[in-house]
Amino acid sequence: MHIQGFIRQNGVPVDTARRVYRRYLKFEPGHAEEYVEFLKARGRWDEVAERLAKIVNDETFQSLAGKSKHEMWLELCEIVATHPEEVDCLDVDSMIRGGIRKFTDEVGRLWTCLADFYIRRGLFEKARDVYEEGLATVITVRDFSLIFDAYTQFEESVLSAKMESAAGGALDDDAEKDGSHCGSDFLLTDSGDDLDLRLARLEFLMSRRPELLSSVMLRQNPHNVHEWRKRIALFEDDPARQVLTFTEAVTSVDPSKAIGKPHALWVDFAKFYEIHGDVENSRVVFEKAVRVPYSAVDDLATVWCEWGELELRQQNFGGALSLMRRATTEPPRSPGLQQTNSELLPVQGRVFKSLKLWTFYCDLEESLGSLDSAQAVYNRMIDLRIASPQIILNFALLLQENKLFEESYKVYERGISLFKFPHCREIWQAYLKDFVSRFGSKKLERARDLFEHCIAAVPSKESKPFFLEYVRLEEEHGLARRAMDIYERACEKVPNDEKLDLYELYASRAMDSFGVGKVRNIYEAAIGQNLPDGVTKVLCTRYARLERKLGEVDRARGLYIHASQFANPQQESEFWEEWNQFEIRHGNEDTFREMLRIKRSVSASFSQMHFNMATVELPSRAGNSDSGNLQPPVNARRQESEALEESMAELERGGLSDKIEGFVKARTEGGGGVAVGVVSSIEDPDEIDIGDEEVEEDGNAGEGIDVEQTLLPESLFSRDGEVGARDKNAGALDRFKRQKL
Repeated sequence: MHIQGFIRQNGVPVDTARRVYRRYLKFEPGHAEEYVEFLKARGRWDEVAERLAKIVNDETFQSLAGKSKHEMWLELCEIVATHPEEVDCLDVDSMIRGGIRKFTDEVGRLWTCLADFYIRRGLFEKARDVYEEGLATVITVRDFSLIFDAYTQFEESVLSAKMESAAGGALDDDAEKDGSHCGSDFLLTDSGDDLDLRLARLEFLMSRRPELLSSVMLRQNPHNVHEWRKRIALFEDDPARQVLTFTEAVTSVDPSKAIGKPHALWVDFAKFYEIHGDVENSRVVFEKAVRVPYSAVDDLATVWCEWGELELRQQNFGGALSLMRRATTEPPRSPGLQQTNSELLPVQGRVFKSLKLWTFYCDLEESLGSLDSAQAVYNRMIDLRIASPQIILNFALLLQENKLFEESYKVYERGISLFKFPHCREIWQAYLKDFVSRFGSKKLERARDLFEHCIAAVPSKESKPFFLEYVRLEEEHGLARRAMDIYERACEKVPNDEKLDLYELYASRAMDSFGVGKVRNIYEAAIGQNLPDGVTKVLCTRYARLERKLGEVDRARGLYIHASQFANPQQESEFWEEWNQFEIRHGNEDTFREMLRIKRSVSASFSQMHFNMATVELPSRAGNSDSGNLQPPVNARRQESEALEESMAELERGGLSDKIEGFVKARTEGGGGVAVGVVSSIEDPDEIDIGDEEVEEDGNAGEGIDVEQTLLPESLFSRDGEVGARDKNAGALDRFKRQKL
């Protein structure tokens, strides 16, 4: 510290301070950076460069300022580049080029430093060579942008200097006499007018930017097909450059490493010759292209198809057919490769199974060949098991156009044996449609066999359209009773979400053909199935509407009661409004009151169900959140278990063990009819009986209505209209279930 204070004193000569610092560094070599800063302040750039070079080369040196060797080396490059005339102790060119090879992340910056070094020394042409070399070697867009911008700025500054020189007159004669222009750009000292040359040089540099940038991208990855195609498009006005670029592209791109489709380069190359009228060279390019080891069979198939398109455009139809025959011919294999996995073969050995190639071949044979040759191609595709469902349909259509209907049906059969659902859906649809439209009722039994075969194979989620087509066949050409049987089978097989519409269609057709009795059987069978609650509710509602139209009020009321267990009053307000209007028109005070009680009971049932679900989920969630600390006590769980057992026993004593909570129970009376009542799922001893005022709470809907009271007929819930001894004390839901059984 005392030495630094002495050096910074005023009046101390620079040479004295340098000698003192040098001696101090012998004892403290780690303070070399302080000496460098001192030399910078005094303008001793030659010694600054020398000291920095020693620091960079010293592997044991540790910077007190926290600088890395890389940062100090870049600092050295900037110093020698900005003070070229004062630094003579270093080979600047070799030093910077060595850094370019070593520090690849700063290539653009180092190239500009080297060019700046020559510019400051007046060697402009040498600087241009450095810029061009940098643009030709960098591999990143960032480095390219740094060098190109510096290069452009340099050319603009030279052009500006020349314009100022031209405006001010000739150069100083004294400078020419004493040779002061030596080492500078000779064009600046030329007495001729080179302003246009410099302007043209700048414009040429700007026009080369897309090409130079394309070269940078290709140096990053020479197998980038997209960049090669962009580069070719840059030389659109120069066919010779395009040919050279095409040649360079197809020889540089490795198909196994390519980004993009390498076959596109070959196809574009061949089309380039075709556009310029050189068809022979185009065929030569295609011939070489089909021998390239592509990574995908589809690439080679595309090249063959493009070659065929070329022959078609040249009206060479025979050549196109022979070309496709050549492409689809299976190559011979050696005996040792008979059992080899086909995936291990080159694409040339697997292209004969390409669907794209065979499809193109089929189109050619249909258009240019004969029927026999087209059939042979289609049969060959089926034998190779590469045919798609669309190929099967095309083959069948071809045969039908030539009046070979039985042959087309055989093709359909082969397609059905090849594919399973859902792939053969279109084949079945076309087969059935063509057969029914052609023969109608002439071959009804054969058509039925086809439909039965189809229905047996089709999965349930896709069976509805085929069942409807089967029904249409029976309705138009068969028997109505068979149509009803098909409807019944369809209702059993189709998914639950499609059964509602199908049942409605079934009931509509049954009403037209067999009357109300058949419709009732359909609805009763549907309601008795294990369908979703929403579907059952809708079916009951529609069944009730039918009974209302027929005047069967009691039957309609029973259906409304059955459907009520699936209708939450909080969500299904339309159902309860419909039942309310029904009771207003056809019921009496007692039936209306029963409807209101059922509504409250169902509402309580849904509320209790939601509460029970919440109480079940809550302990589990608590147990997951805290590893068992929130588990209920043993006594509490025991009490809950006992309460649940007691409730179940009470339900069993009430005859409701097989019913849901809050459902309607029927009680018999002496008159032989059935009166409807309500049994609550959970009896509350503290419940207050509000009596007849309950009607008023629901809007006084039943006030002032004076209609005759009726009892539900027992025949509604009995199959034969008689109630057995065991059914007299049973509820409505029990009799519904027993009727179904």
